[in-house]
Amino acid sequence: MQIREAQAADAEHLVRFINMAADDLPLHFWRKTVGPEGDPWALGRERAARETGNFSFRNAWLAEVEGNVAACLLGYAADPEPAPIDPDTPPIFIPLLELEAMAPGSWYLNVLATYEAARGKGCGSALLAKAEGIARQGGHKTISLIAADTHHDALRLYRAKGFAEVARRPVVKGDWQVDASEWILFTRPVL
Repeated sequence: MQIREAQAADAEHLVRFINMAADDLPLHFWRKTVGPEGDPWALGRERAARETGNFSFRNAWLAEVEGNVAACLLGYAADPEPAPIDPDTPPIFIPLLELEAMAPGSWYLNVLATYEAARGKGCGSALLAKAEGIARQGGHKTISLIAADTHHDALRLYRAKGFAEVARRPVVKGDWQVDASEWILFTRPVL
């Protein structure tokens, strides 16, 4: 296994991982943004290929197994002093923003996802170790992440790696079709 920094050319993989990690919520949002005639995946790729922004390739690392992209880590420094939630924020995002605000100054692990064919090969553990190194190098005292209550394998991994549950918020579904009922915030001290 090799872990490397993502590049703009990896945008196709990044949008798949970003969407996978959040149960199609990004795709749902991209569809609403582009409308019925637009290409939601193209919008996602455009966002992932940007030089700046939370979902930029600059914040992502990819694990490769036998030369093939297998898994993704995407994260960044959480705001040390989170701003109040904008009143125009779509309700679907408010629980996530509330949870993110509970871990100010942490290194926020936004996406950890593995393609189905590569699961069980240690990609998640390797990328969590990479996240630890990035957080330490950035001077962060904690790593935070939010997971859906239906991501049972991921929840087992996070707990096994020392992440502790901090808080939960109900998933706001609206017209988004998802099985999850709660978002769970986890944190872990940087060792």
